Amino acid sequence: MESDGAEVVASGDVRFTFRSDETDVNVIIEGKKGWVEGIVDELGLSDVGLTMPIGVQVRSKEPDAISEDIDEEDTLKAPTDMGPEPDPSRIPVVKRPIGALNVEIEIEKIGLEPPSQNDVFELMDAFSELDEPRPIQGEMSVDPMAEAWLKELMRLIVREGGRTALATEMIEEVASTKLGGRTGVELSVWLESLFAAGKLVKIHGGDSTGWGPSPRWLG
Repeated sequence: MESDGAEVVASGDVRFTFRSDETDVNVIIEGKKGWVEGIVDELGLSDVGLTMPIGVQVRSKEPDAISEDIDEEDTLKAPTDMGPEPDPSRIPVVKRPIGALNVEIEIEKIGLEPPSQNDVFELMDAFSELDEPRPIQGEMSVDPMAEAWLKELMRLIVREGGRTALATEMIEEVASTKLGGRTGVELSVWLESLFAAGKLVKIHGGDSTGWGPSPRWLG
C-alpha cells in the first residue's frame, strides 16, 4: 500500500484485550490473527473483548527528499491552534470526608438496584426446586451428573441472583449432595480440575476462594 510516497506495511499481527474490573481479570494476547483467534475461542472469550491490528510500519520511499523538505525552524514552531484556554471553574468539584460515600444510596439515586444477596437458605430452596438436568454429553468429565448440577447452580446464581461466583464453602453447603457428596478437600480438588479445563473461573477473595462459570461453559 502506498500513500504520498510512503509504503505502509502491516505485520499481520493482532492484539486481543479483555478487562473485567468486577473479577479483576485482564487478558492481553498478541500474535498472528489465526493463532490469537484460536486462543480466544479456547478461553471462551469470543463474545467479549476487542481485537485490533498491531505492528503497522510506514516506510518512506524517498527519505532524502523528505528530510530536505523539512525546515528545522518549522519543526520548532508551536501549533497555531492550541484549542480554548482551560477553564477550571467548569470542572465540577465534589468534596466529602473519606469513607463517607454510601454506595447503596448513590445506586438508588440513579435508579439501579444492587445484585440480590441470597443467603444460604434462600439459595438452597431455589436450587432444590430445579429440575434434574441431563448429564454432560460429549465432553471429558469425571462425573457428568455432578458437573451438570454444578452448571445449573452457576446458571442460577448468575441469572437469578446477580452474582458472578460462589465461595467453596457455600457450594458445599448448598449442593454437596448433588455433587457426588464431595466436601472439603475433595470438593476443592474437583473444582480445581474444572478450572484447569477452562469451565470455571477462580476468584481469590481474602480467606476464601470463589468459583464462577466461564462464559463458554455456561452458554
